[in-house]
Amino acid sequence: MSSGKTNEKSALQEDLAHNAGSPIVTENLDALRGASVLVTGATGLIGSEMVRTLDCINKVHGLHMQILALVRNRKKAEDIYGALLSEGRVRLVLADLTEDSFVQSVLQEISGKPADQTSGAGREAVSSDSSLPSDNGGERGAGVHIDYIIHCAAVTTSKTMVQKPVETIVTAIRGTQNMLELARETHCRSFVYVSSMEMYGDLSVYGTDTRADEQRIGYLNPLIVRSNYPESKRMCENLCAGYVSEYGVPVKIARLAQTFGAGILPTENRVFAQFARSAIAGKDIVLHTRGLSEGNYCYTADCIRGLLTILLKGSSGEAYNVVNESTHTTIAGMAQMVADEIAGGKIHVVFDIPETNTYGYAADTKLTLLSGKLCGLGWKPEIGLPDMYRRMMKDMVR
Repeated sequence: MSSGKTNEKSALQEDLAHNAGSPIVTENLDALRGASVLVTGATGLIGSEMVRTLDCINKVHGLHMQILALVRNRKKAEDIYGALLSEGRVRLVLADLTEDSFVQSVLQEISGKPADQTSGAGREAVSSDSSLPSDNGGERGAGVHIDYIIHCAAVTTSKTMVQKPVETIVTAIRGTQNMLELARETHCRSFVYVSSMEMYGDLSVYGTDTRADEQRIGYLNPLIVRSNYPESKRMCENLCAGYVSEYGVPVKIARLAQTFGAGILPTENRVFAQFARSAIAGKDIVLHTRGLSEGNYCYTADCIRGLLTILLKGSSGEAYNVVNESTHTTIAGMAQMVADEIAGGKIHVVFDIPETNTYGYAADTKLTLLSGKLCGLGWKPEIGLPDMYRRMMKDMVR
């Protein structure tokens, strides 16, 4: 993708162009041509990179997709997307996922019709192509259309999970049900729910073998407040299974490893961003835990390509791990890698562990995600952990 500049492309621009030319895109151009795609959580890391990728795909292949970015904060979205909005390449949909009137308000905003003309009528007025049969029954008419949905919205800050556990749960459950209802109303062709590796819990209950394919689930203590995030992810996955079974909504589940790389937002403060900033500034990495939790990681562009693979080739009612198995390490191990390999040994790893868990970190977990199921669909991760940092930092210092 050309940015209109002659200077060196950013790592993010390189990633967008690479994914736009990847087989999952080039082999499915007809499925994407003229489609309407809605992305939730579009001001977050995964959602924003998905929107940018779809825009690049549109530009490279001339597919005339309608890209809908669902957000709550217009100003934040405008800061992220800039010209993509002013040039009409991406359309914002302003809505609160947790509101009771969510489905009707979204249908109204997209169609421009009064609420009483869209409420309850979505199943009769939804499609970009009236000749296409719906995957979940019924005729596809003209009017409001959402062909594909990628539901990324969620609370992702550990401190918020501890301080506002009820809101974290409500956002997950009510928001996901509302999105599933919207998919049902619009006869969506394919829906991807973005879940998390945290839903696996602690697999050390199985002994030393902590490998997790999509069928091997570990232990969670529901009485620990911080369990609200993984427990709500499990419940949302079960909601997805329910909508597949009862209503035939074509939902697929993506269980993401910790994902980072080029394109992280300036406000990002998760551990990978903290480590990178320490390396850039030449400051020691400070850990507030022993760092014994085992991390499972995936590069942003690899993850986006994985989500597109699940969207276009995944089976309804199935879950897929999105992870680069070669990146598996402990938090402390990753910190040491950054200090030694990325910062050239000029910084150190320092432990400053508080008496209470004021930072809201999850308990130490033993988990090794396996990616064989997604790889079986033709996906393959390409960027390892050191290069994940190098490419991320290349853009952070631009």
